Amino acid sequence: MLALFKQKAPGTIAILFITALLLKLPLFSNPALVRTATDGPLFRSLAAWLQAGSPLYAGILAFLAQFVGAVMINHVVNEYRMTTRQTFLPALSFLLITSLVPEWSLLSAPLLASLLLLGAFSLCLHLYAATKANGRIFNIGLLTGLAAFFYSPSLFFVALALICLMVLRPFRVNEVLMLLLGVLTPTYFYAVYLFLTDAFSWKALVPVLDFSVIDRRASYTLLASIVLLLTPFLLGSYYVQVNLRKMLIQARKNWSLLLFYLLLAFGMPFFNNAGQYTGWVLLAPPLAAFHACAYLYPPRRWSPLLLFFVILLYILALQYGIGMIKK
Repeated sequence: MLALFKQKAPGTIAILFITALLLKLPLFSNPALVRTATDGPLFRSLAAWLQAGSPLYAGILAFLAQFVGAVMINHVVNEYRMTTRQTFLPALSFLLITSLVPEWSLLSAPLLASLLLLGAFSLCLHLYAATKANGRIFNIGLLTGLAAFFYSPSLFFVALALICLMVLRPFRVNEVLMLLLGVLTPTYFYAVYLFLTDAFSWKALVPVLDFSVIDRRASYTLLASIVLLLTPFLLGSYYVQVNLRKMLIQARKNWSLLLFYLLLAFGMPFFNNAGQYTGWVLLAPPLAAFHACAYLYPPRRWSPLLLFFVILLYILALQYGIGMIKK
């Protein structure tokens, strides 16, 4: 099965969609909406609308968000030649990663914010050797600002955007100002909306960032999921390092920026996590790129195949409650 995703054929997208349906079936039979007190105003409005309708709507939206996220990270890896050949392995890895931690499959503010941040990161990589980049830089800020209205800690992505500007382009003050203008644009329109509805207050415009560490014992299933997340990541990191010299300069820079993205995504959910692990779904896109290398590069075909089936069987055990796994 893994061999089907090692090629970028037009029909593979259909196989990917079917695989996503099979992996995400529990979304259509169980409650799929996660609400917390720290959700941004856009997600609160969306959650209120979903709760007024059928519970199935949240599951469908969660599935579509994850499938779109899988296609987006696949596009980023292939478009910028970050691997030696184009495949659908990043998309498959994204779907597997979000299934390893059940909370990551649910519809949450961080899940929707992660799509916007992934779109912003893709635009960041477009900046390399671009002659006119003001429009893209504004859009990067705009997507980051919109993501903050779903999940406030997304504002920290501005740091990654600034690093991208410094790494991929000569430093220009006007481009930094353009980025900040894009970030503030959603706040401006939100302020106008509050003013027109007689609900304006300066406090409503300031994002709340509450630092906290989840103070509860991790379950055995969570620890096992962490092991299955780290193993392909470390293996993929090794093969990225081995093949780095064969890559173009742009691809090398892209992997460095992706690593910054991973580190930032690891730190952001320490803010406004409300005692949930959903915030760490921000790790899924950068992890998927490294996991894809763990499936693509090993010279022995049986090793990535074994890794894939171990992860797949574990996901099925999580979803359908095999008694041998302690929950």
